[in-house]
Amino acid sequence: MATKMLESGVLSAFCESLAIMYSAGIQTDEALYLLGEDQQGAGARKGAPEDAGGFRAACGDVYAALVEGKPLAKALELSGAFPTHLVSMVAAGESSGRLESVLWSLAKHYDEEDRLYAKTRSAIAYPAALLCVMSVILLFAAAVILPVFIDVYEGLSGDLTAGSFAYVNVSIIIGWAALAVTLLCTVLVLVGMAVSSTPGGREKLVHLLEKVPATRDPMRQIAIARFTAALATFISAGIDTDTAMQRAVDMVEHAELHDKLAQARDVMVDPAQGKSLPQAISESGVFEPMYARMLMVGSRTGSLETVLSSLSDTFFDDAVTRIDNVIDSVEPTLAAFLTVSIGATLIAVMLPLIGIMSSIG
Repeated sequence: MATKMLESGVLSAFCESLAIMYSAGIQTDEALYLLGEDQQGAGARKGAPEDAGGFRAACGDVYAALVEGKPLAKALELSGAFPTHLVSMVAAGESSGRLESVLWSLAKHYDEEDRLYAKTRSAIAYPAALLCVMSVILLFAAAVILPVFIDVYEGLSGDLTAGSFAYVNVSIIIGWAALAVTLLCTVLVLVGMAVSSTPGGREKLVHLLEKVPATRDPMRQIAIARFTAALATFISAGIDTDTAMQRAVDMVEHAELHDKLAQARDVMVDPAQGKSLPQAISESGVFEPMYARMLMVGSRTGSLETVLSSLSDTFFDDAVTRIDNVIDSVEPTLAAFLTVSIGATLIAVMLPLIGIMSSIG
């Protein structure tokens, strides 16, 4: 059984390959067998050859479960290599008879997710390297250079020492403070890079980003996009709106959004209120007013599924734009921090010299 969660790029390639074979009329079990036999592996085609072995193992596990008569979603779940969101969406696609369109949607989603992860890593890698170099420089200045000045002052006597030793004390404080802050930032960045290198770590990082002010809105927007896509899939299967809402809400992992949607679901099933799906979502404040009105119009015209699918794409594109803006601001922010750190280092080194010159003068 595969226990390692597949990377986003590999998941995208898996869904895309399976959708192509499915549209060609190839049975699901045969498609999984062919994917597992591919020596290059979908991971290699996506530029991650190190995942090829895990990809083939996952395909083998899914194929074995399919041969035993299990549905695709259950086989994916048993393999342990696919995230809950993918498994739930595949299950919805199977029940609605829209597996192919769901697979294409998942392929696009995980491809965008992989692009975002790659951009995040590249945006942080260069500043992380600078932070490491800066930490070494500050450590050398605080542990080697500043003690030299202390030794010099201890060898002096009279007014020279009394007049300039205060500058040394200030430089020591600045040097060690700059070193402490830089080391803390370096450790945080390196830990973040290490955690984001594994799917399980990225999941924990996502939950953390949901609470950070700068990334809270983009992560919430992604969760709304996933919920809307799932709701559209369930409704297209002919499931009544109450049940579709219940199943879609169960798939939401974003805590704050889940609570709001759960309240909207309760309003729908409460006999005393009996709100329709568009009314409940509109009153919950989950959608912006303009999108809530689109949902109302779609319900009245019988095109609720189409509107939900369109909104899902809109929400995801908006989330990608917001995340891009956050990522683009990371490097300038770190560059500014490094500039301040360099300035603090120069001040810490120059202050004792200023003290000497003022005492001599």
